[in-house]
Amino acid sequence: MNILALSGNVKRPSRTASLVNVAADRLRQRVGGHVQSIELVDAAPVLFRALRADQLGAEGKAIIAAVEGADIIIVGSPVYRASYSGALKHLFDLVDYRALAGKRVVLAATGGTPLHGLMLEHQLRPLFGFFNALTVPTAIYALEADFTDHVLTNPAVLERVDRAVEEVAAITQALDIGAIAASGKHSGLAA
Repeated sequence: MNILALSGNVKRPSRTASLVNVAADRLRQRVGGHVQSIELVDAAPVLFRALRADQLGAEGKAIIAAVEGADIIIVGSPVYRASYSGALKHLFDLVDYRALAGKRVVLAATGGTPLHGLMLEHQLRPLFGFFNALTVPTAIYALEADFTDHVLTNPAVLERVDRAVEEVAAITQALDIGAIAASGKHSGLAA
């Protein structure tokens, strides 16, 4: 199980990266697998060298391959001008439109006011709808006050993280059962 912790932060330290990493760690503990982290504070300068995927160098191609090759993506962004970061948008402009079909995705964001939490539903969820990804129902939104020294400390937000993790686990289990059933049918047909 390849879990990608993808943070659209463009500065460090980052509450968004902290939130994404907490969710990725809890998900890894729940379903197993390997976690890879990408923060756009590091990746964006590489990706901005290309306007199209065919212009990417080896380092940029590796970043896009990590996104496209993940089984589960936990994607987070600071809310910036009522949307996700432009660096995150650019990354997804370079991802093949077919590559995320059926992938499980957890949506997360950080912002300065409770009203910015709607960005998850009005901006980020439609992006993954375009890619035909499976976003879990529970999105995770955290305010600056939910952190102490960039560490997520609000129990209510941590509870939402756990709820999203359980939703991913349920989808993963259902997909695994479906794959086993499908392979049994195929092997029965071949006999």
